[in-house]
Amino acid sequence: MSKEKVRLVKPSAEYKETYAAFYEDWVASGESMVPWVISKEPYPFEEMLAFLERSEQGIDIPEGWVRDSTYWLVTESDRVVGVVNIRHELNEKLFHSGGHIGYGIRPGERQNGYGAEILKLSLEITKDLGIPKVLVVCDAHNEASRRVILRNGGIQDQDYVEPDGNIVERFWIGK
Repeated sequence: MSKEKVRLVKPSAEYKETYAAFYEDWVASGESMVPWVISKEPYPFEEMLAFLERSEQGIDIPEGWVRDSTYWLVTESDRVVGVVNIRHELNEKLFHSGGHIGYGIRPGERQNGYGAEILKLSLEITKDLGIPKVLVVCDAHNEASRRVILRNGGIQDQDYVEPDGNIVERFWIGK
């Protein structure tokens, strides 16, 4: 499938069917769900939307978590091809291994340039949120994500080694 123009949208009932298809497609792939927010089962759909809205408003967020905003990357044909979760601030865990922006592209839609687009559009949102310098991370083995981050102006910082030995590469974008 060829790449379509895309935009970020707030999660809404308008995209219920296409988001459910996105979710089911990812589950069927057996891959880890990144960003974490897509691992939240979207049934009942209205409850998931309410959860996302509360997270953005900072209501009922778990201890040790921060406010975050979720957006869906949608094509011209209204198909959800990606999800981004933008954290409004960094706590210690996010500073080391989570960053401000976590994004994922639907397994069957990779290699179409959607990763670079979702990060580019997300950086516009972080500016609007007043975050001038954004931390974006990826696992050291994720070459595609590293290229996306570098293409969007990422400057590599010191890596972080998680307790299980996984190496997280850390990049700053902005001033």
